[in-house]
Amino acid sequence: MSGTGGEQQGPEGIDLARVTAWLEANIPGAAGPFRFDLMAGGRSNLTFKVTGADGSAYVLRRPPVSHVLPTAHDMSREHRIISALGPTSVPVAPALGFCGDESVNGRPFYVMGYVEGHILRDPAKVEAALDKEGRRFASEQMVDVLADIHAVDVDAVGLGELGRRDGYIERQLKRWYGQFRQSVEGRERQVPAVDEVHDFLSARIPEQGPASIVHGDYRLDNTMLGDDGTIRAVLDWEICTLGDPMADLGLLMVYWAEAGDTQSALGVSPTALPGFLTRAELSSRYAGRTGRDISALPFYIAFGYWKLACILEGVFARYEGGAMGGDREGIGGFGGQIDSLAEAARRAASEL
Repeated sequence: MSGTGGEQQGPEGIDLARVTAWLEANIPGAAGPFRFDLMAGGRSNLTFKVTGADGSAYVLRRPPVSHVLPTAHDMSREHRIISALGPTSVPVAPALGFCGDESVNGRPFYVMGYVEGHILRDPAKVEAALDKEGRRFASEQMVDVLADIHAVDVDAVGLGELGRRDGYIERQLKRWYGQFRQSVEGRERQVPAVDEVHDFLSARIPEQGPASIVHGDYRLDNTMLGDDGTIRAVLDWEICTLGDPMADLGLLMVYWAEAGDTQSALGVSPTALPGFLTRAELSSRYAGRTGRDISALPFYIAFGYWKLACILEGVFARYEGGAMGGDREGIGGFGGQIDSLAEAARRAASEL
């Protein structure tokens, strides 16, 4: 990564000299010069693959370069979570170090080990990586790992104070609606369905069962898969907290397309390919693995669509504000995508 006359320059979001010095001082065995490559995805926090002089690979996560919403993008929280989950049965990347000194890189960041595998975001990648048996096994892994996440003894692993355990959906509705209103303020954006569904769901919150870790964005492409479909690492713990595990299952249903669907939550979903389990098979397996009552699942599906619309509105606002580290791909369709999600939330809510 050489500039004019051989001057070394990092990508947007990386202070090359200071981050290099920090890595060499704080990550055992790390030796520069380092190459920083912005990885695909991660349209909230910026995620870089870091390659050292000896070929060793790491991952660095930091917040967007600007337009950071209050309470969002807490790097110490993400690092704390994967550190705590490392010794459990939940597969996560090794937590290697956290930097809270903003003089190093403008924002806090953390570093984790680089896990080799496949991140499957589209049908072509799935077809290249997994046969039908592998897709079925990946489906089963998605359920089984989610069940393992929800079975973690949060007090035993030191996450008992990660968040309040009760009133999860009520708090989530308040949080995401507040951030949605901040995101649209001053941008002449109106999404009436988000307002309507917020009020509808707020009046119909199911009774919460025992609290667990809630990942908050659990989906196929937030996992790193091995060649046989094994989940090697669950990624993107940015909005993880404690609360109602049914919210994770509902959101997984929102993301999980199947044959015959006319649209999917994020535009392209590979899970409609032959071999993947259906949503009914996923939810049935989850109920069998956990023993939980999933009769209120339709509420959590409606909530999942609504929450996703709110989150993407925040991402859209950051795109417009130029805060995505040079990755502007897909900005043109964001408004329509958010509108579609909000309408899907309204349709799902109307069926309750």
